[in-house]
Amino acid sequence: MTSAAEPAQPRPAATPPAPAPTASYRLQLQPGFTLRDATAAVPYLAALGVSHLHLSPLLEAAPGSTHGYDTVDHTRISEQLGGEHALRALAAEARRHGLRLIADVVPNHMAVPVPERLNEPLRQVLRDGPDSPYARWFDIDWTAQPGPADAPGRGRVLLPLLGDRLGAVLDQLVVDGEVLRYHRHELPLRPGTSRLPLTELLARQWYRLAWWRLARTELNYRRFFTVNELIAVRVEDPEVFAATHAVLLRLHAEGILDGFRIDHPDGLADPRGYLRRLADATGGAYTVVEKILTGEERLPEDWPVAGTTGYDGLRRIDGVLMDHAGAGRLAGAYESFLRGGPAHAPGPDPHPAVAAARRGRAEMTGPGGELTAEVDRLVRIALRIGAAEPAHADHAPWQLRAALRRLLTDYPVYRPYARPGEPADDPHLRTDGSADPTERLVAALALGGLGRSEDKDEFCVRFAQTAAAVAAKGVEDTAFYRWNALPGLNEVGGEPARPGLPPADFHDWCRYLERAWPHSMTVLSTHDTKRSADARARLAVLAEQPEAWAAEAAAWSTAAGPAAPGLDRDADWLLWHTLVAAWPITPDRLVAALLKAVREAKLHTSWTAPDAGYEQALEQRARAVLGNAGLLRRVEGLVRALAPYARANTLAAALLHLTVPGVPDLYQGSEEPLYTLVDPDNRGVVDLGALAVRLTDAAAPRPGDLAREKLHLTATALHLRRAAPLGAYRPLAAPEHLLAFARGADVVTAVTRLPYGLAKAGGWRDAALELPAGGRWTDQLSLREFPAGAVPVADLLATYPVALLTRRGR
Repeated sequence: MTSAAEPAQPRPAATPPAPAPTASYRLQLQPGFTLRDATAAVPYLAALGVSHLHLSPLLEAAPGSTHGYDTVDHTRISEQLGGEHALRALAAEARRHGLRLIADVVPNHMAVPVPERLNEPLRQVLRDGPDSPYARWFDIDWTAQPGPADAPGRGRVLLPLLGDRLGAVLDQLVVDGEVLRYHRHELPLRPGTSRLPLTELLARQWYRLAWWRLARTELNYRRFFTVNELIAVRVEDPEVFAATHAVLLRLHAEGILDGFRIDHPDGLADPRGYLRRLADATGGAYTVVEKILTGEERLPEDWPVAGTTGYDGLRRIDGVLMDHAGAGRLAGAYESFLRGGPAHAPGPDPHPAVAAARRGRAEMTGPGGELTAEVDRLVRIALRIGAAEPAHADHAPWQLRAALRRLLTDYPVYRPYARPGEPADDPHLRTDGSADPTERLVAALALGGLGRSEDKDEFCVRFAQTAAAVAAKGVEDTAFYRWNALPGLNEVGGEPARPGLPPADFHDWCRYLERAWPHSMTVLSTHDTKRSADARARLAVLAEQPEAWAAEAAAWSTAAGPAAPGLDRDADWLLWHTLVAAWPITPDRLVAALLKAVREAKLHTSWTAPDAGYEQALEQRARAVLGNAGLLRRVEGLVRALAPYARANTLAAALLHLTVPGVPDLYQGSEEPLYTLVDPDNRGVVDLGALAVRLTDAAAPRPGDLAREKLHLTATALHLRRAAPLGAYRPLAAPEHLLAFARGADVVTAVTRLPYGLAKAGGWRDAALELPAGGRWTDQLSLREFPAGAVPVADLLATYPVALLTRRGR
């Protein structure tokens, strides 16, 4: 399964050999925005002030892909995006403007495309089975399915792509030469079988066609989470790594690409080994990983990377701008809204969000759950271990399943990082006090603590990969769509049970990041955020007025009229939050976001078992609300009332993002207010040409023009970062409702926090901020000057709710 374990090594020096980015700008490449379009945008992006363009996946993806994570061909840059020639032209134009390129890399999986011939390695495996030279590429358990009729012990691949049971669709299967066709599917036939009768032909293939519903219990290839159309790649194999990375590594060696973002490292068999191999191949290129850190979890120090892609930064920046006490009251108001009764305080632990997360994990691995096949694969491995070693025998399959479900349900982070040959001491898998010997066995195998064999090594690896899938699907893609008290908290890596972050804790995290991972990315909006930063900035204001908002939400439900039978009040609560977050919004955008949310929640409907009646009722209510003129006036009125406080949150988050330690990664279009929802809403084409025009007159934004204010702030801070490195992070003593820190001796950031509470308290009054002694300070946003020493905050923030100060004449 894996090679001999490498000895643990200290992490290489934090500073990469090539210049680290000062800031990056994420571009979502797709047929509607190609590499040629990116090239045309380079002058604007250079003028904005970033140092690197952060490109979505570049290799050939499935036709029409709007994200690029469904790779079909590792040997070429996507022709849909313009091909390698267009990429080289982009790199050349970027270099002329002083910019470099970072590429998103997808090492974990490839597409199972339609038609299947588009993925040539997979096509050959389907045709030739385990004898194919590409069989080692894919993470297939050949032991899980009986082989072809003439080779029953060799195994075959389950392909769950039929719309019904096989017997019901036999007349839809057509043999066409050496291809078996089923609607748009084109499956290769095993050599010498094309003239056989259909049923005999099917029995002789290296794949078994099956009804799509069998995937969750019988699938025998690892996939990306629960997506059957994305088959896992065994990139831990050196030959597979070399073949799948050859183009990207060549382009790096030629100076076309300068750095890499690694997608989903938690899916890999050996994340550290993969990252070391990549670092060796690139000479230590700037690399960040999409590692989701939960709670106080830290990035492994022996990973040779610059840091994460920044969701840990999102949680801290959002957190310090969130009213902790108000969020707690809003959670209680939400529970009361669901019951239709008076507001109440949140109940005792477990917090409802924690309970929802635990239920989500449990459902993934329970009987018939979406990850049942993955659990059963672990059971088969454990049984083989018991058969080979009597000391670990006599654990029944049902006992192993139960133990695995308990441990995976209770595991609080994404995955353990035990490696074969390197037993780990993971506090989350300690079972010393367990009376269940099967649970103790499973935990010991997961941590690599029972010695080594091929099966023991595989169990250790598979448990970690399965734990990551359980966490992602059970929490992010289930629980975070079920507990909607504060939807803005339900982001990747979020902790809705712990809303808000005290300024002291925020400062501690900033100093940690500066010390441990100074070049780690930070983000506020991405292609995966459920709500963009500015949408969350609006929702954060609601946590400062929980009782008033709960009463308004109840009034909106009344004004909307009785809901259709079957629609619960949670649907209304989510509807009202979505309207506020994304206002103004079209009916189609609203309906799409709501339907995705309820399908992911899997309570009333789901992707695999849709309830057409429920979905139709929800859509009709959403469209009726947008046709209710009286109700819309209330919605517009509330959004206007929130606007001054949402403005403060938007500008505060933006300035924090651009001046805390780390490398700010801006999402396309987010230099102006962006009120997008979950994908695909957040992956649309952005008119960068129009932004370029607006940048020319953003230096002096008109009062109340938030778009130009944010663009002005972004460009100003980016140019400051690019002119010279920001200095050491130092918190500054600040009055309530103000967060301030210095970067080195000559830069100070000050932002308003909890602006509604500030207004309710009567404003800044006589509060002051002590600017470091020496020289005079200039707010680079308003261009107003201030003396060193105590400056009244009301004067400092008279123009903007934030200030970016630089010193001269010290």
